[in-house]
Parts: sequence; C-alpha cells; structure tokens
Amino acid sequence: MVTKYRELFNSQFSQEKYEAFLKDLAHDFNYLPSFRVAESPFFISEKLKGQLLEGCKQLVDFIKREDFKALTQKSLLVNYHVPKENEHTHFLAIDFGICEEDGEIIPKLIEAQGFPSIFNYQAHLHKKFLKQYPFLEELSPYLDGIDETSYYALLRRTLLNGIAPEHVILLEIEPEKQNTKIDFYYCRKDFGIPVVCVTEVIKRGNQLFYTNERGKEVLIKRIYNRVIFDELENRKDLSLQFSFIDDLEVEWAGHPNWFYRISKFILPHLSGPYFIESTLLSDLEEIPEDLENYVLKPLFSFSGAGVIYNVNRKDIEGVMQKDLYILQKKVQYKPVLQAIEGNVKVEVRLLLLWPDGDENPTIASNVVRLSRGEMIGVKFNKDRDWVGGSIGLFV
Repeated sequence: MVTKYRELFNSQFSQEKYEAFLKDLAHDFNYLPSFRVAESPFFISEKLKGQLLEGCKQLVDFIKREDFKALTQKSLLVNYHVPKENEHTHFLAIDFGICEEDGEIIPKLIEAQGFPSIFNYQAHLHKKFLKQYPFLEELSPYLDGIDETSYYALLRRTLLNGIAPEHVILLEIEPEKQNTKIDFYYCRKDFGIPVVCVTEVIKRGNQLFYTNERGKEVLIKRIYNRVIFDELENRKDLSLQFSFIDDLEVEWAGHPNWFYRISKFILPHLSGPYFIESTLLSDLEEIPEDLENYVLKPLFSFSGAGVIYNVNRKDIEGVMQKDLYILQKKVQYKPVLQAIEGNVKVEVRLLLLWPDGDENPTIASNVVRLSRGEMIGVKFNKDRDWVGGSIGLFV
C-alpha cells in the first residue's frame, strides 16, 4: 500500500533477521506465541487510514445511539446477563478486511467486538520490529494523537480505574493453555496485574478473593475479564466457587454483557460503504440461490468458531435457533501486501479504549492478520510464510 516502505522493508528482510526477531520475542518469557507471528508489518497509506477512521466513526456513532441498549437487549436474553453493567464498553476491537469493490481498495467491516484484544502484546510486538528495522521509527501503530507513553497511560487507566494492581485480576479459563497467554504475561509485566484462573477465585459472601504468590488471600476489587462464556459453557469439568450472574461487589474492566451487545448481533443494523450486507436468519424471507456468495456465521462465536464459509441450503435449514445466526455476503479480500514472493490478504483490527469518564472511545492501536488462505485464520494458512499476526504502521 505504501511503496516506499514496502520496498525498503523487503530489501532489508532476510530469514536470519526474521529468526532473530522471533528469538527476541521469545526472550522476554522464554516463550514464543503459539499463533504464527508474521514476517512483516502492514504499511497503511493516508487514504486507507482515512477510510478506516471513517468506518470506525460510523460504527462508534451507532454504538453511542441513545436506543443502543434497547436495540441490543435481546442479545442478553439468549445469553448470560451479568449484573452491574456499566454505561459503555471499555474495549472495542473492530475488524476490517482490506477488500476490492468496483476496482477500488476499500475496508469492509467483518465484525466488531465489545471485548479486549491483545492490547499489551501489540505494543511490545511493535518494539520488536523496531529493533530489527530501525527505519520503522518514522511510522506509528498509534492513532488519535497517541504515542507509546500515552498509550500505556490510557491502557492503565482503562484496566485499573485508579485501583491498586494487586486488587485487579486478569481473569481467564486456564490461562496457561490459552493461545493469547503472551498478552497476559505482558499485562502482568507492564502493570503488575495478576493472572487468575476462574477456578482459583474464592467467594466469601458477595466478595471475591484470590491467593497471591505469598499465599495471602487478596480482595478482588476489579476484574479484567478475558473469559469467553462459550468456552466456559463447554467446560463442564471446571469447578467454580462463584457465578458470573451473582450480584458481586466487584467492578469490571470489560463488563461481560458488552461481549453480546457489540458482536455480530449488530451487523444487520449497519449500512453504508464500509459495511457488508448481513441478514438475521430469522428475518430471511427466502434462501438466496447464489449461496456461493454468502457465509453463515453464529452471532456470538469467537475466533471464527462455527463459521461455515462454503454454505449450502441444508446448513441454513438445519439451524434450529435462527435468531442466533446471520447470513452475510462474502467480500473479496484484495491481496495488497507484497511479500518477497506473491501477495498477501490483510485484515486490520482497530483497537479502541474507553475508560470510565471519557465521552468517547479512543482509537489507540491495531492488530493486523495476514493470510494467503481462503479465509483469515490459522487453519487456512498452515505451512505458509508471510501470514499470521502482525501490526499496522501508519504513514
């Protein structure tokens, strides 16, 4: 997308430099992420940045509508409804596929999530790229006037809300088994927030506690929630002392209800150049004849779970809860990133932070995923190079 930096990066790239980059990434915790880390960042032009920002603003304007909670209340009726929901989400992850339409490059909203992403890891990934390619200092992964220092300050405010780190926990299901655990490690390193499994939480009355490294029980005042309820539901072997639907004396950094409110559930309500035609199955008047141009998606899945890309009539007719699935038009990802060999498809996830007290969310950073496969995702990109997780750098 940005010829100057793409040519410069590719000219300096070598397999030895990539391996040194991975070694540096693994050095911090003697651990390399289980997901594939891509060889290159994605260089984002002024034009594409403007489109991404415009699409993001339109989505945020929709989320800020006065009737948004009423509009999305149904999403809680078919899922968990956790008490003490706050006024707005603390996190937004907005995924845009870089596509081609009428011969022009345009970002298209794939989905939005009112849920945390790898906020800490991305900041460190950027620094690892800089070590190998110092000329990248001319570019930035940050937006909205943010730099590295203000990014960390904003993230700290969002996660802690003025509470001492020892009373804030990052909560997950068996965190050591999660693909994103390197983000947990960096969060603990950056802010001192302990990482706690749901099975380790102790309930006394309506208060929660965890046991610290010194064996002392510590009161939990705020939870940085990373638990996906689908996974929790499927883990019948887990024994918890509390329930998320209990009326607990605790704050949330990322209240669980926003995972449902801001999800694929809202896609059928969006229209405009950056949004894709999406229809709730329960609203579908007839099944399209050209199903090869559609994809079937569950509303509340995570990381692509349950998505049927090559959908047929039986798939649609077999869905029992048709108000929990959407039929979405396929879009044509344009391979815009020039690798050493061939071109690569790109998806840009804008990361927004919205701490308590702020009128609007801040577009803080981003995640980029590169793909040579039919879809974005690990299982479609096995044994390929120049694919996986990366970061976008703005001119």
